[in-house]
Amino acid sequence: MNTPGIEFGRKTSAAYAALCKPLCQKLHLPQTAFDILMFLANNPGYQTASDVVEVRKLKANLVSVNVDRLVQEGYLVREADPGDRRTLLRCTEKACPIIEQGRALQEEFGARLLEHTNEAQRKAFFETMDIINENLDAILEGEA
Repeated sequence: MNTPGIEFGRKTSAAYAALCKPLCQKLHLPQTAFDILMFLANNPGYQTASDVVEVRKLKANLVSVNVDRLVQEGYLVREADPGDRRTLLRCTEKACPIIEQGRALQEEFGARLLEHTNEAQRKAFFETMDIINENLDAILEGEA
């Protein structure tokens, strides 16, 4: 059985960062700040710095520094969660152009990953990913 080697994840991450670099430079944002903003914008179910740390596997101090920066620059606001002690993070109107550019970049990245594949290969790939995702859920539920 052929499986992606250990390099696959690293290369995917490095290629994404390389594609993001010119946009981050243009926006005067560190990659981590950009990643946090895009994560919050693309995943409305996750709204806290702890979510970013846990799901994105970023170091807490790095998230804290970059969230502070995004708040200071007006891209995020902190809001108290009325039913909890947690502080929620919300993207502001000022962040919308960055999010729009970031989503376009993410779409380009996805398209470039699938270059030189035909419709049948893409369909099989996404069907396989759905099955793998279900298998992962089953494994994780078995460990709970």
